[in-house]
Amino acid sequence: MNGSRAEDVLAGLDPEQRAAAEAISGPVCILAGAGTGKTRTITHRIAYAVRAGHVPAAHVLAVTFTARAAGEMRTRLRTLQVGGVQARTFHAAALRQLRYFAPRVLGGAMPPLADNKIRLVAQAAARSRLQPERTLLRDLAAEIEWAKAQLVGPEDYVGRSAGREPPADRAVVAAVFADYEEVKKRAGVLDFEDLLLITAYAVEEHRDVASQIRAQYRYFLVDEYQDVNPLQQRLLGAWLGERDELCVVGDVNQTIYSFTGADPSYLLDFTGRFPGAAVVKLERDYRSTPQVVELANTVLAGARGRMATARLRLVGQQPPGPRPAVRDYADETAEATAVAARCRALRSAGTPAAEIAILYRVNAQSEAYEKALAGAGIPYVVRGGERFFDRTEVREAVLLLRGAARAAEPEGELSLPAIVADVLASWKWSPEHPPAGGAARERWESLAALVAVAEDLVAAEPAAGLAELVRELDERASAQHAPVVQGVTLASLHAAKGLEWDAVFLVGLVDGTLPIQYATTDEQVEEERRLLYVGITRARRHLQLSWAAARAPGGRRARRPSRFLPGADETRPKGRAARSAPICRICGAALVLASQRAVRRCADCPSDYDEALFERLRAWRSGEAGQRKVPAYVVFSDATLTAIAESRPASVPQLLAVPGIGPGKLDQYGEAVLALVRGDSPPG
Repeated sequence: MNGSRAEDVLAGLDPEQRAAAEAISGPVCILAGAGTGKTRTITHRIAYAVRAGHVPAAHVLAVTFTARAAGEMRTRLRTLQVGGVQARTFHAAALRQLRYFAPRVLGGAMPPLADNKIRLVAQAAARSRLQPERTLLRDLAAEIEWAKAQLVGPEDYVGRSAGREPPADRAVVAAVFADYEEVKKRAGVLDFEDLLLITAYAVEEHRDVASQIRAQYRYFLVDEYQDVNPLQQRLLGAWLGERDELCVVGDVNQTIYSFTGADPSYLLDFTGRFPGAAVVKLERDYRSTPQVVELANTVLAGARGRMATARLRLVGQQPPGPRPAVRDYADETAEATAVAARCRALRSAGTPAAEIAILYRVNAQSEAYEKALAGAGIPYVVRGGERFFDRTEVREAVLLLRGAARAAEPEGELSLPAIVADVLASWKWSPEHPPAGGAARERWESLAALVAVAEDLVAAEPAAGLAELVRELDERASAQHAPVVQGVTLASLHAAKGLEWDAVFLVGLVDGTLPIQYATTDEQVEEERRLLYVGITRARRHLQLSWAAARAPGGRRARRPSRFLPGADETRPKGRAARSAPICRICGAALVLASQRAVRRCADCPSDYDEALFERLRAWRSGEAGQRKVPAYVVFSDATLTAIAESRPASVPQLLAVPGIGPGKLDQYGEAVLALVRGDSPPG
């Protein structure tokens, strides 16, 4: 196509996006911060390269990490009238190639992909005379996936897994790993890691295969390059050969999947492998308000380690919005209730429920918010995980508790939470030591949440027993089994990656949860910081970060806010104030500032004051100040007038309860104020 039509593709790009789109030759590294128009930039770059005649569309391979991202890229390219580009995930691209070349490489058709890896791992464990529960099987499968993504075989696993916390003894994992490979071979199936490894082998060892693939694909783009693992990098290197027509796009600030094998060093070292590479930084954030962007930058400013040297500093491009709110609550129940109330207020103000998200560190945290939203009549959906009471371990634990309640055994001196812990102990659950392995930890956290429900119930009903607990669990489950509709999104921070909402609540931000207690090395703690950064940058306009000083109502307020939370210590009442600080009558947050205490609500919570009454009070105050020849604020401050207009006191005790009104002000102005509230004229 001619140059002028190619230039049309560049219209509307900002200077940095345009520089990236015009860099169509040789190695290119695009460092793209959150909300900077990354997908727009790379699709326009491909379209520009094709329209300018640099490369035919059929010779372009764009690799993404999710089928959704690949589909979005194809859609945008079609909108730009560029068809024929292959936009696929690593696995989809490898599957297509291996199916075609299998007769040459494997001597026959490609073996089918295993449809149930857990079953194969169970068979492998049985060969090692193990009978692990399904949770351990899931963790063993995940550990095998990590090893294969790292190009580590069973024989090398023990030595190469140093520094990890495997789900079982390293020798046991290695044995199951070896048996898994044997079971898979006998079943005649491949797993997804085999798919990439064999495709890489086919290109590396079969010259005719390499020639054909490299003739087909001459122009490569890899999105989310910070998440590439060694196995994917090997396949990419095989596709590329000695050529350098490669564009990588990523942001080390958003590296949050190291536990799966993602290795950001490939992005960090790109210019070392390709010394002449063009590097373009995208830092203009078109998603979030400047206030949200400022907070994101502040969180990253405290980063340490190698990746901190490559951080991007975002510059907000949206109109100003409300400042992110940092809230602390007495306990988790108060936090969840307040967040649900704030969601209701946002919906009333016009924000659709589907544009609101509540994000947490671990899936077990969802239960409190499912309950609070259900109680407030707010629809919600759980993304990237099952609803709490739909989880296998929760359903089975409730059955155990139901059986224990029916047995009606004498409960002796044990408290209800201790009884629940004993019942769950028969299911190999212990409150002291969370196990290693992601699935095992999620199971442990879900069961710990059931013990927490028991603690909450006893706090409200000291005489409650197992039967009452089972009824409580049934009621909660019933309330949360509403039909799936478009509602507030509940998701873990990991599941929220790549998504965005108008309003975001980041909840449960206490040390031990974020960073998670299992993060023990400097690298792991820094990844937790990046996880908070990812959560912050999901918000377009409204953002609230919150934490609870105690887990249960009435509990000891021993928790500390997340060390990553800017200003958290300043917002937390100290000493005696911590025990007596008033709370917002709208959302339940502790009120620290005098101006907030005067109106008994947070500055950004919706006001429900009587406007007509407020104007009558202002007119009366003006007259009083004129008569006394004093400034108006000496009579009453605006905050006190607002508090009167909001609370509408009908008696002397109620008027005295308004912050800013003491005995002296009551004697001078009490009768006049009460008359104005009633709608009468103040006494002359």
